[in-house]
Amino acid sequence: MFEDLKPHLYELRKRLAISVVTVLVMFFVMFAFWQPILDWMIAPLVKVLPEGSHVIFTRVQEPFFTALKVAFFTGFIASLPVIFWQLWLFIAPGLYENEKKMVIPFATGATVMFLIGALFCYYIVIPFGYAFLINFGSQLFTALPSIGDYVGFFTKLILGFGLAFEMPTITFFLASIGLVTDETLKGFFKYALVAIFLVSALLTPPDVLTQFLMAGPMILLYGLSILIAHYINPETKEEDA
Repeated sequence: MFEDLKPHLYELRKRLAISVVTVLVMFFVMFAFWQPILDWMIAPLVKVLPEGSHVIFTRVQEPFFTALKVAFFTGFIASLPVIFWQLWLFIAPGLYENEKKMVIPFATGATVMFLIGALFCYYIVIPFGYAFLINFGSQLFTALPSIGDYVGFFTKLILGFGLAFEMPTITFFLASIGLVTDETLKGFFKYALVAIFLVSALLTPPDVLTQFLMAGPMILLYGLSILIAHYINPETKEEDA
């Protein structure tokens, strides 16, 4: 049995190696520009800080490790087309010839949807979330957010929204190979609804507004996924009829 798995393990190692090397290369590229990238990342926070407040660091090593986080995060984002491409090449041997041709639409669509989710988070969720959290106690306390904490929370939110917006792309792929239908997604909706609000509560700040800013688009994306499955994989309905 292990001998049968060897070719798949070798293939997996090859795809992982290419992805890791790509991320490392992009990490060094992005590290050269970490300061303007960090300025862009903290812009939503700076806009909502009250007068007299500013971003600080509380540990001597915090600026350096923050620069590493920024470079790795943006290097990972820049590597997404290659990562999605390698993912597709890994699963392609198990697909039919017509399905293997979907590599470019899959890699492109997955990258675009991730970026849409990340930009939605950056321009909508983060400003609203931090405005609420900072203004809530600004009359009693002086806001001095730590740059390390902010960058860590920022990257978690961006990754969360980026992955959430992959739902239509994943549905398109699964429906194309016949693994998902709209009836399947409709039947799973009540469980998906609970999962969506659970994920939103874990990834967003502890306020209802920000949680709904994540849960709302995810519910809409789930509805879009049902429509995609309906038009991509209608065979099951026809067979049942």
